[in-house]
This record gives sequence, C-alpha cells and structure tokens, in this order.
Amino acid sequence: MSKSTFSWEKYNETPVVGIMRGFSMEQIKEIIPVYIDSGFYTVEITMNSENAEASIATLAKEYPTLNVGAGTVCNMDDLKRALDAGSQFIVTPVIDEDVISYCVAHKIPVFPGAYTPTEIYKAWSLGASAVKIFPATQLGTKYIKDILGPLNTIKLLPTGGVDKNNIADFFKVGVVGCGMGGSLFDKNIIASGDKVALKVHFDAIKKATKI
Repeated sequence: MSKSTFSWEKYNETPVVGIMRGFSMEQIKEIIPVYIDSGFYTVEITMNSENAEASIATLAKEYPTLNVGAGTVCNMDDLKRALDAGSQFIVTPVIDEDVISYCVAHKIPVFPGAYTPTEIYKAWSLGASAVKIFPATQLGTKYIKDILGPLNTIKLLPTGGVDKNNIADFFKVGVVGCGMGGSLFDKNIIASGDKVALKVHFDAIKKATKI
C-alpha cells in the first residue's frame, strides 16, 4: 500500500466520479475509451463488484490518463485489497476512521460518505479530500446549500440520484464534484452497444458540469 498518483488536474477538468458497479471487464473496456474521449478522467470500481480488484488493476495499467479508484471501501481489509490492486483514490459509504486516517497519512485522496452535519464535519476533520454526501437527492440541492452556509470551507461531493438534469444545480450551490453511477453509465445504452449514443450521453453530462 503506497502513495497515490491521483491527478487533481485531470479530476478538476471534469469533476465527476464515474461509479462502475457490476460491469464485466469486457463491458468496461467498451465503455472507458468513449468515456475518456468525452473528457472524463475519474472512475471508481466498487469493491462489491465481481472481479473488482482485477478491474481496477486492468484499468490502472491500460488507461494511464485515468484516475482509477475503489468505492464501497468499508474497512481496512477492503482498503488493502483496493490499494494492492492499484487504486489511486478511495471512496467509502460510511465513516471508518482507520481507513480515512491511513489514506490521509499516505496522501491517498479519500472521499468518505456522510449525511448529517455532524458526520460531514467529522469526516472533514479527519482529513477527507472531499465529503461524499449520500444519498444526495433525498434532500436535494437545498440541503447542500444549507450545509454550506455554516460549513462553507468543507468540500462536498454529492452522490446518489445525480443525473444530467440536476447536476448543474449541484454545481451552482457550490459542490466540488459529483458522483454518478447508473445515470452516467446508462445500462440501456451500454447494452445496445451504440457507442455514438453513449458518447452523446457522456457529452451532455460533461456540458452540464460547465456552469
């Protein structure tokens, strides 16, 4: 387990963490070239996906322009497996102090999941790179705006229900990025094998992030 080679420059170019859960390696290799071509550079493989570690290792090796990370990292065992596979950043659904502290100590970007003001402040105080607000759309952009009133120095990354119709609204209230899963990696488009339609879809989301 070592220091990360995560590129903040690439992340900031398109501040979206693409969440891949349950895709085969064959599907991933069809999707990622279109993803990169549309100007996306950050992708998360969830650790509860089949062959997650192999997927992370393959992406990290074959697509050097990508930031490749692991999601659904809940404990130190998950973290070790993710980093050994080559993960450059870590996303968690919960606050695990050991995971966050290890990442901070080893300069590995970490985006822990939190929801209440207390959880958000705790995650940030532990050294989070940004705090993942999940599930973001249960209370929506007004909640994010309300949080950023008193906690305006905290970087927030809403995840869960963010799509091309509302992503611009999240950026307008001051988030530093968004996590997107099925709304970004649309399974119907992917199943059709229509790469032109997939690129049009990615391009629309990329455009929506530029407010």
